[in-house]
Amino acid sequence: MDDLNEHDALYLRRAIELSAITSKAGNRPFGAVIVSADGQVLAEAANDNAVTGDCTAHAETNALRLATPAHHRDVMAGATMYASGEPCVMCAGAIFWSNIRRVVFGIDAVSLREFRVAQAGAGDIVMSCREVFAAAPHAIEVVGPALLDEAAAPHRAYWKI
Repeated sequence: MDDLNEHDALYLRRAIELSAITSKAGNRPFGAVIVSADGQVLAEAANDNAVTGDCTAHAETNALRLATPAHHRDVMAGATMYASGEPCVMCAGAIFWSNIRRVVFGIDAVSLREFRVAQAGAGDIVMSCREVFAAAPHAIEVVGPALLDEAAAPHRAYWKI
């Protein structure tokens, strides 16, 4: 699904770039960018749970921690979360609570699991972000997977596949 507009592609590529950068520090390769309806970057962040030891320090939650204190829920409702990988159940819940109504992601969770099979104990909750968002009382648009080859590249390097 690579029918992204120019702005979606730009910000998704930035999230993918952040994922590649953070993996060089020993973190799993995930990045996220939050952009307002008028094109302002509200936050960008990467996964840093290996470095910090914080199991909730996923790229999306890190970006939300930066954006939500500084921006009203109405601004967040018009924002888009760009994530290099499909948001996990925890991140999808945080996105819901932030009031973001649109998510664009690169590599999907099914493809991510293929990279992680070699890691002992790397199981996760097998539920797509779409399933989490379907339980929300308001619509959350999801676009993805998109730019799949580009989004998978940092994972190929990190997982040595």
